Amino acid sequence: MANRTLIAAGGLVENELGQVLMIFRRGKWDLPKGKLDPQESIDECALREVKEETGLTELIMGRFICTTSHEYYDQWLQQDVIKESHWYHMRASIYAPLIPQTEEDIMEIRWVTSKEWPGLLEQSYSTIQQVFREAGLI
Repeated sequence: MANRTLIAAGGLVENELGQVLMIFRRGKWDLPKGKLDPQESIDECALREVKEETGLTELIMGRFICTTSHEYYDQWLQQDVIKESHWYHMRASIYAPLIPQTEEDIMEIRWVTSKEWPGLLEQSYSTIQQVFREAGLI
Protein backbone atom coordinates (compact mmCIF):
# COMPACT_ATOMS: atom_id res chain seq x y z
CA MET A 1 0.00 0.00 0.00
CA ALA A 2 1.27 3.46 -0.90
CA ASN A 3 2.19 5.85 1.86
CA ARG A 4 1.41 9.11 0.10
CA THR A 5 -0.86 10.54 -2.59
CA LEU A 6 0.52 13.14 -4.99
CA ILE A 7 -1.92 15.32 -6.91
CA ALA A 8 -1.10 16.19 -10.52
CA ALA A 9 -2.93 17.72 -13.46
CA GLY A 10 -2.49 17.90 -17.19
CA GLY A 11 -4.12 18.25 -20.53
CA LEU A 12 -5.25 16.52 -23.64
CA VAL A 13 -4.48 19.34 -26.07
CA GLU A 14 -6.15 19.41 -29.48
CA ASN A 15 -5.47 21.74 -32.38
CA GLU A 16 -7.83 23.11 -35.02
CA LEU A 17 -7.29 19.97 -37.17
CA GLY A 18 -8.32 17.59 -34.36
CA GLN A 19 -4.76 16.39 -33.74
CA VAL A 20 -3.62 15.70 -30.17
CA LEU A 21 -0.34 16.89 -28.67
CA MET A 22 1.73 14.01 -27.32
CA ILE A 23 5.13 14.05 -25.65
CA PHE A 24 7.80 11.33 -25.66
CA ARG A 25 9.39 10.90 -22.24
CA ARG A 26 11.36 8.02 -20.68
CA GLY A 27 10.60 5.65 -23.55
CA LYS A 28 6.82 6.21 -23.58
CA TRP A 29 4.32 8.46 -25.36
CA ASP A 30 2.52 10.55 -22.79
CA LEU A 31 0.42 13.66 -22.27
CA PRO A 32 1.81 16.74 -20.50
CA LYS A 33 1.09 16.85 -16.77
CA GLY A 34 2.77 17.60 -13.48
CA LYS A 35 2.46 17.98 -9.74
CA LEU A 36 0.25 20.50 -7.98
CA ASP A 37 2.06 23.41 -6.34
CA PRO A 38 0.98 24.74 -2.90
CA GLN A 39 -1.86 27.29 -3.07
CA GLU A 40 -2.59 26.34 -6.70
CA SER A 41 -5.95 25.12 -8.00
CA ILE A 42 -6.02 21.90 -10.00
CA ASP A 43 -7.05 23.64 -13.23
CA GLU A 44 -4.29 26.25 -12.75
CA CYS A 45 -1.82 23.39 -12.30
CA ALA A 46 -3.03 21.73 -15.51
CA LEU A 47 -2.51 24.90 -17.56
CA ARG A 48 0.87 25.69 -15.97
CA GLU A 49 2.24 22.19 -16.47
CA VAL A 50 1.12 21.93 -20.10
CA LYS A 51 2.72 25.33 -20.79
CA GLU A 52 5.97 24.38 -19.02
CA GLU A 53 6.34 20.98 -20.65
CA THR A 54 5.40 22.02 -24.20
CA GLY A 55 6.38 25.68 -24.52
CA LEU A 56 2.83 26.58 -25.54
CA THR A 57 1.88 30.04 -24.31
CA GLU A 58 -1.71 30.30 -25.54
CA LEU A 59 -4.00 27.54 -24.33
CA ILE A 60 -7.78 27.53 -24.14
CA MET A 61 -9.03 25.56 -21.16
CA GLY A 62 -11.85 23.17 -21.88
CA ARG A 63 -13.90 20.71 -19.88
CA PHE A 64 -12.66 18.32 -17.22
CA ILE A 65 -12.16 14.83 -18.72
CA CYS A 66 -11.36 12.44 -15.87
CA THR A 67 -9.06 11.55 -12.99
CA THR A 68 -6.57 8.70 -13.28
CA SER A 69 -4.33 7.15 -10.64
CA HIS A 70 -1.33 4.89 -10.61
CA GLU A 71 1.18 3.72 -8.04
CA TYR A 72 4.94 3.97 -8.39
CA TYR A 73 8.11 4.14 -6.30
CA ASP A 74 9.34 7.72 -5.90
CA GLN A 75 13.15 7.77 -5.69
CA TRP A 76 13.26 11.22 -4.11
CA LEU A 77 10.66 10.42 -1.43
CA GLN A 78 12.03 6.88 -1.02
CA GLN A 79 8.52 5.42 -0.83
CA ASP A 80 5.61 4.15 -2.87
CA VAL A 81 3.20 6.89 -3.87
CA ILE A 82 -0.13 7.10 -5.63
CA LYS A 83 -0.23 9.79 -8.30
CA GLU A 84 -3.75 11.10 -8.84
CA SER A 85 -3.85 13.00 -12.15
CA HIS A 86 -6.70 15.32 -13.13
CA TRP A 87 -7.12 15.73 -16.91
CA TYR A 88 -8.62 18.62 -18.87
CA HIS A 89 -9.41 19.11 -22.52
CA MET A 90 -7.45 22.06 -23.96
CA ARG A 91 -7.03 23.76 -27.33
CA ALA A 92 -3.94 25.27 -28.92
CA SER A 93 -2.94 26.31 -32.42
CA ILE A 94 -1.03 23.95 -34.68
CA TYR A 95 1.10 26.99 -35.60
CA ALA A 96 2.32 27.67 -32.06
CA PRO A 97 5.96 26.76 -31.48
CA LEU A 98 6.59 23.63 -29.42
CA ILE A 99 9.56 23.54 -27.02
CA PRO A 100 10.13 20.27 -25.11
CA GLN A 101 11.06 20.72 -21.45
CA THR A 102 14.24 18.65 -21.59
CA GLU A 103 14.88 18.94 -17.84
CA GLU A 104 11.71 16.83 -17.45
CA ASP A 105 13.19 14.25 -19.88
CA ILE A 106 10.85 15.23 -22.72
CA MET A 107 12.65 14.22 -25.90
CA GLU A 108 9.94 14.99 -28.47
CA ILE A 109 6.60 16.76 -28.79
CA ARG A 110 4.33 16.30 -31.74
CA TRP A 111 0.82 16.72 -33.04
CA VAL A 112 -0.62 13.26 -33.61
CA THR A 113 -3.44 12.35 -35.99
CA SER A 114 -6.23 9.93 -35.13
CA LYS A 115 -4.61 7.36 -37.46
CA GLU A 116 -1.43 7.49 -35.37
CA TRP A 117 -3.14 7.24 -31.94
CA PRO A 118 -3.46 3.43 -31.80
CA GLY A 119 0.24 2.81 -32.46
CA LEU A 120 1.45 5.47 -30.05
CA LEU A 121 -1.02 4.48 -27.33
CA GLU A 122 0.43 0.95 -27.47
CA GLN A 123 3.72 2.63 -26.44
CA SER A 124 2.02 4.59 -23.65
CA TYR A 125 0.51 4.02 -20.21
CA SER A 126 -2.91 2.54 -19.49
CA THR A 127 -3.87 5.79 -17.76
CA ILE A 128 -3.20 7.75 -20.98
CA GLN A 129 -5.32 5.27 -22.92
CA GLN A 130 -8.04 5.89 -20.31
CA VAL A 131 -7.86 9.67 -20.90
CA PHE A 132 -8.32 9.15 -24.65
CA ARG A 133 -11.30 6.83 -23.99
CA GLU A 134 -12.93 9.21 -21.48
CA ALA A 135 -12.46 12.10 -23.93
CA GLY A 136 -14.33 10.07 -26.55
CA LEU A 137 -11.36 9.85 -28.92
CA ILE A 138 -11.04 6.04 -28.93
